[in-house]
Amino acid sequence: MTATIRVEVVFALPDKQRLVAVTLPTDATVADAISQSSMSRHFPDERLDDLEVGVWGRHVTREHVLSDGDRVEILRPLELDPREARRQLALLGQTMGNTPKG
Repeated sequence: MTATIRVEVVFALPDKQRLVAVTLPTDATVADAISQSSMSRHFPDERLDDLEVGVWGRHVTREHVLSDGDRVEILRPLELDPREARRQLALLGQTMGNTPKG
């Protein structure tokens, strides 16, 4: 029997998220996990092959070899830098996660 690992693959849009658990050979890569997850079938309008990827929040390449229990994240580009978002909210008297002051 061939040894396997189990990993999760996640991708999220503002209105739709998907988490898929896959079982892979022990030498599987991020690219293998994404392929096995069929994530592109769930998000046919997204160019997932062009997006950056990470494992547990750390950027990696698609050739990165996975470990059992890893969480593969397909990362969308930020629409607004978080520092800029905080600056814009401060101008409105708000903070991230809070309601307007006043």
